[in-house]
Amino acid sequence: MNIAQIDMNDYKDIDLPNAKLAYTVIQSLLKNQEALSDLLALMAHALDEDVAKALTNTNEWEKYLEAKRELETTKIQIEKFTEEMLRLENTQ
Repeated sequence: MNIAQIDMNDYKDIDLPNAKLAYTVIQSLLKNQEALSDLLALMAHALDEDVAKALTNTNEWEKYLEAKRELETTKIQIEKFTEEMLRLENTQ
């Protein structure tokens, strides 16, 4: 099962403090990822064409691009998680 397919209604036993902690951790990791992406873009502009081409032909570059694609799924998951947190806050 893909994590994006998990139904938050299956996890009704999560409490608000733990949900808030998880949300804070997730937001921190995403902020770090965004800063790293911005830094990589800035560094790419400083590279000459040959170095940039060599860099983008590596396995590391492919892994980076795959991770960025996975973030799109993560954004959907965070939206679902945020909805569940708001629901928890409204029930307490």
